[in-house]
Amino acid sequence: MSIKKLIVAAMLAASAFTVQPAAALAADLPDFTRIVETEGRAVVNVSTTSTIKQNVSAMPEGMEGDPFFEFFRRFAPQQQQERQERSLGSGFIISPDGYLLTNAHVVARADEITVTLTDKREFKAKVIGSDARTDVALLKIDAKNLPVVRLGNMADVKVGEWVLAIGSPFGFENTVTSGIVSAKNRLLPDENFVPFLQTDAAVNPGNSGGPLFNLKGEVIGINSQIYSRSGGFMGISFSIPIDVAMNVADQLKATGKVSRGRIGVAIQELNKDLAASFGLARPAGALVNDVEKKSPAEKAGLRTGDIILSVAGQAVDSSSDLPRLIGAIRPGKPVVLEVWRNRAMQKLTVVPEELKTEDARTAQREYRSPQAVPDAQNMKQLGLALQELTPAQLAKVGVKYGLQVKRVSGAAARAGIQPGDVIVDLGGEALGSFAQFKAAVTAAPKGSTLALQLWRQGITLFVPLSIGGEE
Repeated sequence: MSIKKLIVAAMLAASAFTVQPAAALAADLPDFTRIVETEGRAVVNVSTTSTIKQNVSAMPEGMEGDPFFEFFRRFAPQQQQERQERSLGSGFIISPDGYLLTNAHVVARADEITVTLTDKREFKAKVIGSDARTDVALLKIDAKNLPVVRLGNMADVKVGEWVLAIGSPFGFENTVTSGIVSAKNRLLPDENFVPFLQTDAAVNPGNSGGPLFNLKGEVIGINSQIYSRSGGFMGISFSIPIDVAMNVADQLKATGKVSRGRIGVAIQELNKDLAASFGLARPAGALVNDVEKKSPAEKAGLRTGDIILSVAGQAVDSSSDLPRLIGAIRPGKPVVLEVWRNRAMQKLTVVPEELKTEDARTAQREYRSPQAVPDAQNMKQLGLALQELTPAQLAKVGVKYGLQVKRVSGAAARAGIQPGDVIVDLGGEALGSFAQFKAAVTAAPKGSTLALQLWRQGITLFVPLSIGGEE
């Protein structure tokens, strides 16, 4: 074969090699048209009208340049004015007789709610119930034989799979955007009851309350929030999982409100060192650092220093899982907890009570009286200077036993201990004297970790203190 023929053959082979993967890739790209055509009919626009009342000064007209303008502005009598405020969101129909879901914040404070279907029909909607903790609202319109969405199974949702959002961003009706599931079980600040789906599908103001579809055309979430520094989409949006939303919707439909369980514990996250100090192989579970008096937790036998590893057979991978799992249990229904205590597993049965809006985030703990005398002593190898407090000093600080931290450095500073902290518990034992602390540290093997419970500005927390460090 000639050189010319060899070059031509090589070029053809290279062309076939590069074109084929591109064609295969194009064939694998998702086609969302079917989902939009078949499922998009159940997506609706939700517009609201609210009356906003505000007090304004009864200022005489034409005083802007008057030297007494500021005086009148500050001291003129107030009069109440009303103005109409309109907002737009999205929603989707879940039953042929007119029940639909949206976000609670979309309809909050609304005087009138109008739902517009894709065929331009408009209906006045009634709020059956809303739940601010999950940001889910159930609405009802007077209609029949409506198109409905199909619901997906959250257990089948995988990170990286394609998703589709339909809504009304900035008032542009029936806008379709796509992306992938970026993460599951995202917990946001002050959102203890929703393990959000994170996606990169473009979601903007007006998308709130709209559905998030998978490639099967099933709804797997309600678009709820975005992360943004500008007010617009920045590649991160959050959706309420559909199983969470439907649980809320079912309760709202049945009773008009949502009941959640609580057991009365304050908890914290475990890190590697803290887990090792309790004898756990890996940092998992919710560490109990406070138990309310007369609470379901106390009645069940839970103690400070316990680590809750599962609730009704569902693993507690991080402390943030516990409020969600307990909250999902009907108040009054017994549930089994797997608890790590004294380096061994135990099972306790607790009966949650109903979580009320006014429940405090943390409980106040009942402390025992120590036998202590004023003194200040150093544990230089740990970087700690500790002081025993008189009963009057303990009362002033707000505790009934413990050692106050005067100075920190070295291992203590690295553990996160701060001057002013009061060490109230050491390795599961109430701490009443410096001698007790010194004996526990001396008995601990070098290189091990002790769990110290601290009282700091009204809250308690555990920190892991490494034994054998130097100041």
